[in-house]
Amino acid sequence: MALQPGRGKIEGRHYLPSTPETISWGALPNARTRPVLSVDSGTTVTIDTVSQEGILEDQGRDPDAFLGGFGVVPSEVLEDARAIAASGVPHRFGTDGSDVVTGPIHVRGAIPGDMLRIDILTLHPRARYGVISTRHGAGLLAGEFPETPAPAPDADARRWQGYRTVTSFCAVERRRGRLFGAMPSGSQGRIRFPLNPCLGIMAVAADVTDDAITSRSTGAFGGALDCRELGPGAHLYLPVQVAGALFAVGDPHYSVGDGMIGATALEGPLRATLRLVTLRDAAATAALGALREPFIETEELWITTGFDPDPREAVRRAARAAVRFLQTRGGLQRADAVGYLAAAADFGIGRLTDGHGTGFCRIRRSDFNEPAPVKSRLPRGGFARIVGASDSDSAPDSPPDSDPTPEAESMPEAESMPEAEVGRPGADRQIIVPEPTHEAVTAAGQAGTDEPVT
Repeated sequence: MALQPGRGKIEGRHYLPSTPETISWGALPNARTRPVLSVDSGTTVTIDTVSQEGILEDQGRDPDAFLGGFGVVPSEVLEDARAIAASGVPHRFGTDGSDVVTGPIHVRGAIPGDMLRIDILTLHPRARYGVISTRHGAGLLAGEFPETPAPAPDADARRWQGYRTVTSFCAVERRRGRLFGAMPSGSQGRIRFPLNPCLGIMAVAADVTDDAITSRSTGAFGGALDCRELGPGAHLYLPVQVAGALFAVGDPHYSVGDGMIGATALEGPLRATLRLVTLRDAAATAALGALREPFIETEELWITTGFDPDPREAVRRAARAAVRFLQTRGGLQRADAVGYLAAAADFGIGRLTDGHGTGFCRIRRSDFNEPAPVKSRLPRGGFARIVGASDSDSAPDSPPDSDPTPEAESMPEAESMPEAEVGRPGADRQIIVPEPTHEAVTAAGQAGTDEPVT
């Protein structure tokens, strides 16, 4: 069953839907972007993200018709995807970025010089299918794939077949408690591969006021990181560029490989619950040393990043960031840091195309006898209410300017609430779906997991 907006379990204190009023199609936030939600440091937010696949112009901007061609019934099409596709939100196919970006979220008290830590608590697939698209002029093998004729000159959303994009439709299956993508493989049956959900875009606002920032961009603000390690339990650190940070997310993936050679991954909508924490200089130094660049931390890895149109230069910048991290956080001499990286680190490419190269340096934490970070869990107890862009009367999940990572505890399984009870007076949980305004919906609930894929 599809995880429709506002239905099912909302695990964060605040809830942010993707509506025509809360998204930007193809652009990242800048210093002048109006926030759609305001929260305190340490607060958890659940965001229903929308995938661009199924609503783009080369798919008719009609998810019911496009996905129906693959056998998806109307009840399995997400209502928010349908609303965005039918809205007047401007989007120029082939010129603007393709991604639906939700936000931004204003984090009270965050100022330039701080680091914003994003704790990724849970990522739930919202649909039982995903889409991989191969488009003309995009990807590492542009000119070779897709092997269809060139797009027709008059192709548009009404004559969308003229774009001649090739789509691979993947079913999402649950096997022994794990999620897999499944796609046909000719006479050999089906290909199955494990899913690793992640948010392709996580960004704070760049300190510019006039220029539009395409959603394909990367930089000190984060952006289209497309890092497969940014799954549940990971922490992303981003340097705050403007007051309030103005954090936004988008481009949800069910699975992504290094390089993204086809320019898309297995794209699919996710319900993401995140904790946003502002770190002042002392806390940032304890976590990162002197590094003030996008940085990823998992239970097993430290990952530095680098960005440049030339992928080789992007990897080179990731290596320099790794040297600085190991020197100022790990206490290594610079020469020893380079030696260690040469012998033991893994370097990878997040994106090879579109002129936005992303490099990663993956460092094993276990090599340094470093204790693993405690696993984040969701707070217990909660309430539901509607707030506007400011909700100063709400208490954060932990005091501002603190590091609210709780002690390690496995998340309990929560009983599923029957869908009929959602929003019913007297039900234990109430999810309030707003009218399309700039107000944001907030909700909090007990820790748990929602399994939309059956």
